[in-house]
Amino acid sequence: MITPKYPPTGTTIFTVMSALANEYKAINLSQGFPDFQIDETLGNLVGKAIQNGFNQYAPMIGLQNLREAIANKVLHFQKVAINPDAEITITPGATYAIYTTFATILHPGDEVIVLEPAYDSYIPNIYSFGAVPVRISLRSDDFNVDWDKVKAAVTNKTKAIIINNPHNPCGVTWAEQDFQELITLVAQHNLYVISDEVYEHLVFDGKEHISVLRYPELRSRSFIVHSFGKAFHSTGWKMGYCIAPPELTQAFRAIHQYLAFSVNTPMQQGIAAYLQDLSHLEATTTMLQNKRDFFLNEMKATKFKSLKPAAGSYFQLMNYEDISDLPSKEFAVWLTKNYGVACIPLGSFYQDENNEKWVRFCFAKKEETLNAAVQNLLAL
Repeated sequence: MITPKYPPTGTTIFTVMSALANEYKAINLSQGFPDFQIDETLGNLVGKAIQNGFNQYAPMIGLQNLREAIANKVLHFQKVAINPDAEITITPGATYAIYTTFATILHPGDEVIVLEPAYDSYIPNIYSFGAVPVRISLRSDDFNVDWDKVKAAVTNKTKAIIINNPHNPCGVTWAEQDFQELITLVAQHNLYVISDEVYEHLVFDGKEHISVLRYPELRSRSFIVHSFGKAFHSTGWKMGYCIAPPELTQAFRAIHQYLAFSVNTPMQQGIAAYLQDLSHLEATTTMLQNKRDFFLNEMKATKFKSLKPAAGSYFQLMNYEDISDLPSKEFAVWLTKNYGVACIPLGSFYQDENNEKWVRFCFAKKEETLNAAVQNLLAL
């Protein structure tokens, strides 16, 4: 009998809801993946890489040209210079990078501050290393950080804080004051920061993504996690990377070399070539904002209500208190079975049951998919 390393969680809600969507032939706005094709140019570049023989192991840290392309991208968008050799490691997805970061810094008994609602891998990762997640809920009125609660939660065992900006599932982004609060916290308690920034290129309404990389006080203590899948509509490729200062990167790679070792070579080569034109990323932002706006406009005719348009990510929270008294998990199952639209309950992003009437819809879909979903929801 194997003793579990963390409390049993069962199958993830993303798998459960996608399976229900398939079973009931429902429109799947639950799991966060697009239903449209990647850019043909990117696909052709990967195909070309295969034809040109990029089919063997890549270097453990990633292809040189891809790391250089990432450094150029960071310089362009964040105005920060990154050393592509000493500070960037290519990983098989962002979730892997988060796990490897926790493996790098955590020991039994360490505490990590987790802001809930939180992406579902964070807490099981923390438990698996014998560490303890300290859960702090975001404010219920706007899903922003309650810094007074965060400060009160820090102990002499606190090792790190994990943040997610733009936020999944709430779609909020951080303000300057949030970063200043984090700087003070990190300095006072010598904490590490794990910054999950996978939706960095999905920030809307003319605003820019602000990374922890812009703040030297944070950069020196941070692991910044990114994903190509979100920006390039290629979630199935499982391609990401981690940026950290040289000393932290060296420790990260010491673990990485014995886990995945290296990452899909032709896709690295294709992405490196694709990143030579950064306008692809700006086009992604525009396209996803248009999809968000289309979805919200269509949803006005339903009984769902939104707090505000998602400032980032490709998820929109919607409130269903005018529709049902069911808890969010039961409501999501009921909606899938009876009205043919799958979503993700906000309660699944908390370790304890959350009774607020919110569900998450993914709007990274074709307009005809979004319209068909809304037509089903109009029957409520």
